[in-house]
Amino acid sequence: MDSAKYKGIALLLIAIVMAGSFVTTYGAETPEELKAAIEKKRQEEQVLDTQIKAVQSVLETTAGEKQTLQRELNQITGNVKQLDLGIKQSKIVAEKLTYEIKDTQYTIEESEERIALRKVEISEMLRQVQRKDTSEGPLMAILSGKSLTDAVGEIQALLEFQDKFAKDIRELQDYTIELDGHIKTAEEKKRAKELETETYESKKIILDETKQYQQRLLAQTKNKEQIYQSSLVELKKKQDQIDAEIARLEAAARKDINVSALPSSGALMMPTQGKLTQGYGSTPFALRNYASKRHNGIDIAAPLGTPIYAAADGRVVGVANQDLYCRRGAYGKFVAITHYNGLTTLYAHLSLWKVYEGQEVKQGDLIGYMGNTGFSTGSHLHFTVYATPTFKIAPAALSCGPKMPFGGDLNPFDYLAK
Repeated sequence: MDSAKYKGIALLLIAIVMAGSFVTTYGAETPEELKAAIEKKRQEEQVLDTQIKAVQSVLETTAGEKQTLQRELNQITGNVKQLDLGIKQSKIVAEKLTYEIKDTQYTIEESEERIALRKVEISEMLRQVQRKDTSEGPLMAILSGKSLTDAVGEIQALLEFQDKFAKDIRELQDYTIELDGHIKTAEEKKRAKELETETYESKKIILDETKQYQQRLLAQTKNKEQIYQSSLVELKKKQDQIDAEIARLEAAARKDINVSALPSSGALMMPTQGKLTQGYGSTPFALRNYASKRHNGIDIAAPLGTPIYAAADGRVVGVANQDLYCRRGAYGKFVAITHYNGLTTLYAHLSLWKVYEGQEVKQGDLIGYMGNTGFSTGSHLHFTVYATPTFKIAPAALSCGPKMPFGGDLNPFDYLAK
């Protein structure tokens, strides 16, 4: 291989490396100190996670109990405790991610140092090639009268040079790929920290609203079971009427579904983490508790304030709080997203939304937090999938506000990634 070819390869790789590298200076912590700090935060996070799960277990039991004022107050107390723990956990996770970002930066700097050393070696080898008369190869050495021993020595030296140069080029390529991976990891951790910080602030808002609801409940019932039970009777009538109306509208809409226009399985990602507490269709719970005797989506339970994500790319077409018009009667706080695959998804019973109507979202974007608003007995996400041509948001006939989502509902499991 001649010097021009070596030089071309080396300069190309060096240009790639220089374009992809960056240097950022962080605090004075050593890598050992950072690893110890990360481990400490990880252990603190685990302790809080165990406590949150313990409260969640109690809340799940409470949700299955007979509806009484004391049961609801116990549930609110549990939610407040769980949110307090969640706020602490989010703070610790954000701190852990800060340390991990710094630790990754040390790794980036180590990769940059290795790349710099290889660049120096390659540059020196190129200078050696340039200093040689490129017309004097091993063959010319023999023809010019040099001894066979000298010619063989030059051939051996050239082969060793080629091997060393090729090795340095390969290592430079490997280190560049390694550096790109570390940079990507750092960027992912920075995004995770931003999300955790946002979750930390959002949980504080949710906690404040939960405490306010507790005060309103006590004021409305005067802390008396009789008043509470009387309100439940009226609420049940309202819930049944709303459920029947939605069922009527959606039964008609299902007849208009064009199955051939629907996407295949895997078109959607699961929008949150948690425990599946109710499936789709005529579930045992729906048969006992709904006037329609069917469930138009799936329910996923998790602690109050659990993040909810967009199931696919799309545009937000609905954001509303039905509790302003029919408290505990329907979907409560919800978000609806129309996707580019023929489906529309509904995320209901939220505690807080983080998007607005008309906003474009990507799959996995944060859109809100799990809650217990609307017709709900505990913190969970109600997730419905519709065929987009059948989906509408229109005023409800039963005084549940100007925005009631409905359409031809589909089994979410037919479209969620396995």
